[in-house]
Amino acid sequence: AMSISVLQIKHQQEIERLNLATQPFKTIKLFILAVRRYLSQSVSYLWSHGGGWIILSSSIITVFGILLATIDGPHEKHVEEVTRYIEFGLWWMALGIASSIGLGSGLHTFVLYLGPHIALFTLKATQCGRVDIKSTPYDTIQLNRGPSWLGKDCADFGDPIFPLSRGVPLSSILPQIQLEAILWGLGTAIGELPPYFISRAARLSGDTMEELDASPAEDGGFVSIRIYRIKRWLLMHAQYLNFFSILLLASIPNPLFDLAGIMSGQFGVGFWEFFLATLIGKAFIKTHIQTLFIISVCNNQLLNWMENELVWVVSFIPGSDSVIPNIVNKLNSVKDKFLTAR
Repeated sequence: AMSISVLQIKHQQEIERLNLATQPFKTIKLFILAVRRYLSQSVSYLWSHGGGWIILSSSIITVFGILLATIDGPHEKHVEEVTRYIEFGLWWMALGIASSIGLGSGLHTFVLYLGPHIALFTLKATQCGRVDIKSTPYDTIQLNRGPSWLGKDCADFGDPIFPLSRGVPLSSILPQIQLEAILWGLGTAIGELPPYFISRAARLSGDTMEELDASPAEDGGFVSIRIYRIKRWLLMHAQYLNFFSILLLASIPNPLFDLAGIMSGQFGVGFWEFFLATLIGKAFIKTHIQTLFIISVCNNQLLNWMENELVWVVSFIPGSDSVIPNIVNKLNSVKDKFLTAR
């Protein structure tokens, strides 16, 4: 019995040392073996439970798609169009996944890609007085390609449809960039799944997520103490985790949604309940809040209103009559430089 316990301790120590930093080749080898075993078990399970037709139809569709892509003919232009749509969808979804994956250490692709894309389109549409400036729905920032409409003059699109002095209505701009925002939000929802699955696997194996209950260091700063208090509050209210509470947490911008995913997996919240709430909150509610805010800020309607209110407020300050025009001119010049920058 003593030798068995010693072997178990030694085996546990080997597992703890097994990672990419200390044993990269062995870790990759075991990962490949685990993936191959999981795929073979999944195929066997589907085949034994009447899923053979799914595998067969998927194989036929895959072979048919390869033939369409490789054989020349009149269908080439349609295949190219479908390929561009697929690249467009995968690009924005991948940006969303990169933004939320990694337990809070993801890339802020909204600030780097989606936000500037919405702002540039809004400014261009407002400057030209029309929203039909895209050549196709996938005419957006993508990989190493920029949108075709960004470098064109307004005369290339035609006469303005909306009065330039009043700006373009928000309801007309939103549908033009709504698909990119939803795809990005769908990616962020998918990126929130790893913490859920890790926590769920830990619960099924009998382990607990001890880091959730870890206390902050004694010399921890204000931020770490606040985060710890939020963790404790979420832990004490974990029994209230359901579809609507997860939907609420996913609908508001917050950097601690990973904790909701971890606790959902730890406390047995169903996958579809968690994923659908996250999907609706992030892809439809949160992204639309962010998108509408950027459109409102970049639209002439709000800019003119803010300009008029600023002029009205500053006019009560004695001697400000000579300062107001300079401020307004500088704000307009900054906006023009942002729009014309490469």
